[in-house]
Amino acid sequence: MHEQLNFIIEILGTISFAMSGAFAAMQKRFDPFGVLIISFVTSVGGGTVRDILIGVPVFWMHDIFICAVIFGSCMIAMLIKSLENKFRVTLFLFDSIGLGLFTIIGVQKGLSAHLHPIICLTLGTITGCFGGIIRDILLNRIPLIFRKEIYATACIIGGAVFLFAVKYLTFSYTFVQIFTIITIVAVRTLAVKFQWEIPKFYWSDKNNSEM
Repeated sequence: MHEQLNFIIEILGTISFAMSGAFAAMQKRFDPFGVLIISFVTSVGGGTVRDILIGVPVFWMHDIFICAVIFGSCMIAMLIKSLENKFRVTLFLFDSIGLGLFTIIGVQKGLSAHLHPIICLTLGTITGCFGGIIRDILLNRIPLIFRKEIYATACIIGGAVFLFAVKYLTFSYTFVQIFTIITIVAVRTLAVKFQWEIPKFYWSDKNNSEM
C-alpha cells in the first residue's frame, strides 16, 4: 500500500508539473516543441538535482514511463489550452499541487538515504522548487521562488510537518503524506489570497541615488 501510494504521488506530481510547465510555455507563445521542453524540465528538474546530490541514478533516465507521462500531460495541456483561456488560475493550480507532491517525494528520498532531517527537508524543497526555477529561467523571467509569493516557505512548512508527524505522532503514514500535501497547497493558496509576503531586503532608489 505504501509503495503504491508513493507511485501515485510521483505520477500525480509529474503530471501537475508537466502541465504547469506547458501552460507557462504557452503563455510565452512557444511552439509545440518548446512547450514540450519546458514541460519536461519543469517535471524532472528538481528530481534530477536531488538525485545528483544524493548520488543515485537520475530517476527519469531509468523509467521511460515517466517520460511518457510527461509527453501525454503536455499534449493534454495543449488540448485544454484550446478549450480554456484561464491561464493564471490553471497554472497556479497545477503548480501548487505539484509543489506539494514533489516536496513529499524529496523528503522521503532523503529519509530512505538515512540523511539528517534538515537535509531531508532541503531535498524536499529542492525537489519541489528547482523544476520551477529552471522553467522560469528558460522563460526569461525571475523565478517564482525569488519573488513575492510564498513558495519555498510552503515546502519547508509542509516538510517540517511531515518529519514531525512521522517521528512523534501515531497517525498512519498514508494520512501524514496526504495531510502534508494538503498543508503545502493550502499555505501557498492562502499566501496568494491574502498576499502574505516574506520581508524583503534591498536598497531603496533614494539610497542608491545618494551613493
